[in-house]
Amino acid sequence: MTPAYADILTITLNPALDMTTSVDSVRAEAKLRCDTPVLDPGGGGINVARAIRQTGGIATAFIALAGFRGQQLAALLEADDVPMITFLLPGETRLSLAVGDRLAKTQYRFVMPGPNWTDGDLTTLAEQLTQVITPGMQVVLSGSQPPGVPDSFPKTLANITKAKGAVLTLDTSGSALSVQVTHDGAVPDVLRLNGAESEALAGRKLTSLTDIEKFARRLIADSHARAVVLALGADGSVLATPDGVLHAVTPRVPVISEVGAGDSFVGAFTLTRARGGDWAEALRYGTAAASAAVMSPATDLCLPDDLQNLLLQVIITKL
Repeated sequence: MTPAYADILTITLNPALDMTTSVDSVRAEAKLRCDTPVLDPGGGGINVARAIRQTGGIATAFIALAGFRGQQLAALLEADDVPMITFLLPGETRLSLAVGDRLAKTQYRFVMPGPNWTDGDLTTLAEQLTQVITPGMQVVLSGSQPPGVPDSFPKTLANITKAKGAVLTLDTSGSALSVQVTHDGAVPDVLRLNGAESEALAGRKLTSLTDIEKFARRLIADSHARAVVLALGADGSVLATPDGVLHAVTPRVPVISEVGAGDSFVGAFTLTRARGGDWAEALRYGTAAASAAVMSPATDLCLPDDLQNLLLQVIITKL
């Protein structure tokens, strides 16, 4: 049966097999006896698809996978009932290792590089995405870019989604993000930035809600996206569209882990838009999902009961 809302495709070019463990104390040169490791699928687009699954929707995860770790990651997603389209590469999917120090109550995170991409891989990727993306589809590109993928790739994807009549949400960082605020090529429909990314693009500190509002309006006025979401951490999120600027926030919640808050926002926001919700409703759901995510361990993302409770407490203000 055809769903009553648009299909959702999340794209993860640089996924990771996340391994988490703990030791009594991290010490140089010592042989450290670790707890049994926990394995989770990692990567921005993967987490967005998982968040959508947890909040009652379905998104297909388009994932570039390589080697044995890629097979492990695919098996974990299958266990989570997340449908996949795999793009196979030589080499090995990267490993992300997090080691907790119980005595110091700290965590050390080691992230390996992903496989190197070639020009041939990029050509095949563009061809496959052109076949997979359909009119009206909500497409999310989230996460870092692997070695060999040019900073301009989100522009390439924006050209594809525009030609296919799809909707692109971009949540990336670093030099790939800087390319997006040029006027070369197509732009995403929705551009999401966290606080550090906003200040990097603005070239200055954004110290007040007024500063943030002005920056968001400038991004829209300069036609860098149809809509811009600026994440403010515990202070919620700002959404700018040609119709105006909205600020949404929930009451403060107990924080267990901030990992996954942004992906949960994007998941709930995108699912709401796919179901026909307007910008304000999508902002409400995204803000509630981000707050719900910090109340849970990192791998749990946003739990449905927490999301529903917080939806009733979101305050939206027109700036």
